[in-house]
Amino acid sequence: MTQHGDRTGVVIVGGGPVGTGLAIALAQRGVESVLVERYRSPQPIPKGQNLTQRTMEHFHFWGAEKALRSARTIPREYGIGGMTAYGTLLSEYHYDWLQRELVRPYYFTDNERLPQYATEAVLRARLAELPAAQPLYGWSAEAVEQDEAGVRVTVAERGGEARRVLSADYVVGCDGSRSTVREAAGITQTRSDHDRLMVLLVFRSRGLNELLRRYPGKSYYNVLHPDLEGYWQFFGRVDLEGGFFFHAPVPAGTTKDSMDFAAYLHRAAGAEFDVEFQHIGFWDLRFAIADSYRTGRAFVAGDAAHSHPPYGGYGINTGLEDAANLAWKLAAELQGWAGPGLLDSYDAERRPVFASTAGDFIGKSIEVDREFLAAYDPARDRAGFEAEWSARQGGAKSEVASFEPNYEGSPIIPGPPGRGPSALGSHTLAARPGHHLAPQPLPDGRNVFEALGPGFTLLTAAPQDGAVAAMSADAVRRGIPLNVVTIGPEAREAYGAEAVLVRPDQFVAWAGQAAEAGDALERATGG
Repeated sequence: MTQHGDRTGVVIVGGGPVGTGLAIALAQRGVESVLVERYRSPQPIPKGQNLTQRTMEHFHFWGAEKALRSARTIPREYGIGGMTAYGTLLSEYHYDWLQRELVRPYYFTDNERLPQYATEAVLRARLAELPAAQPLYGWSAEAVEQDEAGVRVTVAERGGEARRVLSADYVVGCDGSRSTVREAAGITQTRSDHDRLMVLLVFRSRGLNELLRRYPGKSYYNVLHPDLEGYWQFFGRVDLEGGFFFHAPVPAGTTKDSMDFAAYLHRAAGAEFDVEFQHIGFWDLRFAIADSYRTGRAFVAGDAAHSHPPYGGYGINTGLEDAANLAWKLAAELQGWAGPGLLDSYDAERRPVFASTAGDFIGKSIEVDREFLAAYDPARDRAGFEAEWSARQGGAKSEVASFEPNYEGSPIIPGPPGRGPSALGSHTLAARPGHHLAPQPLPDGRNVFEALGPGFTLLTAAPQDGAVAAMSADAVRRGIPLNVVTIGPEAREAYGAEAVLVRPDQFVAWAGQAAEAGDALERATGG
């Protein structure tokens, strides 16, 4: 029997970190949602481990940062750094990799590392505290329909016969690379090459744990082997008691029983050790991006919108940024203060950023590694190899510095002609439209980030300016949540602006003299 339920604001299909984060962000803004998730409890596969400083800002605003840090499986004093090795894991050639601490001054929070199932458990607990969100664990979406009046999502209880039809204004597919929502909405994908079969091994080993004591403070290890043409063998710690996972290419058609995976691990590490397998699975390495992140009342986010190899720790962070971008825009639309172009700006901002992440960072790194492995060999030219290996370490630092997703020149952000949203950028304290706001102290002793809320914030050194009063009055008239915060000389100098309009997702919408604020709020809300 099919049960027809009451209407809600948003149906979110997929309750991984992206979907649950979206539900939290909506609930904090008073928007009701139903979260449909097929698994009753998080699945114990240690993926999506690297959480950047920017991502931890989301957890701060979602009220889950403290709980998340308490859930980490590797003690803070050990460290969560990474390294790249040549040939084998225990090679004499290795350097530090993905050094997020290099950009720490530009974010409010420290980065973090823990398995995705632990992250999901924290988010589920936070969601349970918010009455506006209704989770349906153990249910799957079977069909999605939409018309001018709304959406209808038919969901089925897994392992049972119950059916429900959920009615809402919007539906968001956060349901992975084989998204039901994306398919039902008729959203096509563009796929690129790098189509390879990969294995995921989850195992325990006391012997490997002992061997890796030579690399203190490291939690993940990328191995470059000449035979793999730039594709990684990747070891990651789950805990400090011998829990590990391992990603690597395998021949097409490989099955759980057709390969000696213990021997593969030994070759990749460069030594033999005990192995107790807990999981052997496979996944397809490829790049895919939805050709649109929105069709009518249907949106996609996270892996439903984009997928790529887990190189560089971009995946879960990119998906959570989707959620942060979309949440306030959906809230604005449902609460009546969005301009006509606001919801479309989700696609206009997030899709180019992923395309840049995939092309300028992940895809480029595979090509650079492939060229390096083909050109340099310590057995053939040791001195030449070592010189280039040393240079690569500097390149690893510059990659962290230049990965700065921004919305410069989006439809709701002013920007130079010809510029558009991209993952390529630079880190600076200056407040630049379309870029992430940097933290700064306030005159009352707080950090700016402690004064930001779920709506817009106008940071100003001239709170008495008439333009500030006019913006506040306009916000009240249109129902736009706007908070005015006074900044001191230190923040004004760092930001290089007397006034800064900050979006609900902590990106700068406009910066300049307070008297010139004008229609900044109108444009930032899609007018």
